[in-house]
Amino acid sequence: MGFQNNLKGKAQIFKALAHPTRLSIVEKLLEGERCVNDIRDLFEVTQPNISQHLNILKYSGVVDCRQKGNLRCYFLIEPEKLRKLLNVLK
Repeated sequence: MGFQNNLKGKAQIFKALAHPTRLSIVEKLLEGERCVNDIRDLFEVTQPNISQHLNILKYSGVVDCRQKGNLRCYFLIEPEKLRKLLNVLK
């Protein structure tokens, strides 16, 4: 049972990374933590759209966030694992 759940978790991460915008967000977060407005400014999409992508990445366990005043700032949970995974795809 545990093994199957682990596979589901891995599949969820791959699904989250399968969208070009989310993959780009992860690549930017490899450089360090960024607040939602900073992330939004990097893409030609709306704030709600970026929030939706960040929620998918958070739900899948790729990112987490912390509150800084009235801003939400996102960071990668396991940046080195993601860096290795993305390097394999180069």
